[in-house]
Amino acid sequence: MILPVTIYGIKNCDTIKKARSWLDKSGISYAFHDYKTAGIDRERLERWAEKAGWEVLLNQAGTTFKKLPHKDKEGLSQSKAIALMLKQPSMIKRPVLDAGGGKLLVGFNPDAYKAALTTR
Repeated sequence: MILPVTIYGIKNCDTIKKARSWLDKSGISYAFHDYKTAGIDRERLERWAEKAGWEVLLNQAGTTFKKLPHKDKEGLSQSKAIALMLKQPSMIKRPVLDAGGGKLLVGFNPDAYKAALTTR
């Protein structure tokens, strides 16, 4: 049985484009969830944070995070990070790939994708 693959991100993101291109070239079918148009729910973010770690999930290197007032960046915790990501989904590191069967990958790494998706 092949489990469904869903890639989460923002359509115009260069890293998303690379990941989707890799999936297409590898013949792996997937659903694409765009945060900008479809949003993201708290429960999903909490599951991801438990699995991958909120520190991995929150893109602290991105422009959106860097533009935050200092008070919003200090004393970060999982609940504060999730609140920030809910308010501005562009702060979620991209892409997040749910490969089914409990496999969750954050960011794009062709070798990790190959390992997670070609042994299905």
